[in-house]
This record gives sequence, C-alpha cells and structure tokens, in this order.
Amino acid sequence: MVEDIVDALWSKLNTTPDLTEAIVSMEVKNAISDLKMKRNYIVTSMSDEDIEKDMENYRSVIYRVAEYRLAKFGAEGEQSHSENGISRYYQDEDSLWKGVHAYVKVL
Repeated sequence: MVEDIVDALWSKLNTTPDLTEAIVSMEVKNAISDLKMKRNYIVTSMSDEDIEKDMENYRSVIYRVAEYRLAKFGAEGEQSHSENGISRYYQDEDSLWKGVHAYVKVL
C-alpha cells in the first residue's frame, strides 16, 4: 500500500522544487502511523494482516493527509500566507480525518 500511494503522489508532485521521493515516502509513512494511532489498533486483538486489511479502507485518507502535508512543504507551521497579492489559507488537518474512528475496548 505504501508504495502505491507514494507512486501516485510522486507522479503528481515530482515537479515541486526540493521535494524528493524520499520525502513523499516519509509523509505517507507518517500518515499511516497517525492512522494507526487514531484507529487505536493497540487495544484490539487484530492480527497484523487484519490491521493491513482495515487500513486499506482508509487508503484515500492516507493519500489526502500526505498530500496536504506535502502541499505545505517548506511552509510548516503556517496557517496563512500572503505575498504579492496572493493569499493562502490552509484547512484544519483534523477535517481530513473525518470518518476515522478509534477502536475501543469494552469491559
């Protein structure tokens, strides 16, 4: 899954100055790590294979989050930017995670 998402993003963003395939790969892996935390797989008894299958349901979320982070490459921490009459405002990253819910352990 990682390679497919990296390939898709790299195809789209490979003309971005200073952006490398290694950076794209890193952001995809970070998005996957964040998904694992948000899904809270650690409290489940799911096998690694079942977790991988579940994460496939969130492939588009992983892509969007990595793309969002890469779009801000070089402007980390900025919420808005204005220069020469051009203004950029960034949506809240939390909105990209809409529909991702954590597993909970029921006692």
